[in-house]
Amino acid sequence: MRFAPSVAVAVLALAACSTAQDEASVQDATVARVGDGDTIDLADGSRVRLVQIDAPELGEGECYGRQAAETLRELLHEGATVRLEPDPRLDDVDRFGRLLRYVHLGETNVNLELVRRGAASVWFFQRDRGRYADKLLDAAHAAEKAGRGLWGACPGARLVPERGVDTD
Repeated sequence: MRFAPSVAVAVLALAACSTAQDEASVQDATVARVGDGDTIDLADGSRVRLVQIDAPELGEGECYGRQAAETLRELLHEGATVRLEPDPRLDDVDRFGRLLRYVHLGETNVNLELVRRGAASVWFFQRDRGRYADKLLDAAHAAEKAGRGLWGACPGARLVPERGVDTD
């Protein structure tokens, strides 16, 4: 099938516009502190909840909560410059007013790295699947199978992407 040159140009222009919009919404930020295994505070006072993942709660004494927070601290030290990537398929903020973002440090997708290490699980809130859903699921299955992180430390942990991590 052949497209008329004007149709091909229009398709390419739309693709370029979409890519430019995605890149324009990515912003740089400075980490002020790590709150827990899936939340960071920024130097500008904003809070970021790492989207599509869930780590055991630190304040509630959940199995692996302290270790999950430590893993995120290892990845993101105070003063680190990160790129925050929203996902147009998902909510922009949560009910607590936190920004919902993929966090990148250099070439590392921190959300994905936490799941790879077993410091967090996948959570598709309201079953919404973002742009890295397949990669996150693959990483979670691999971590669970290998017994990495919470999967080895918490005998009751189950991988259920439609709900937050349960380590009991």
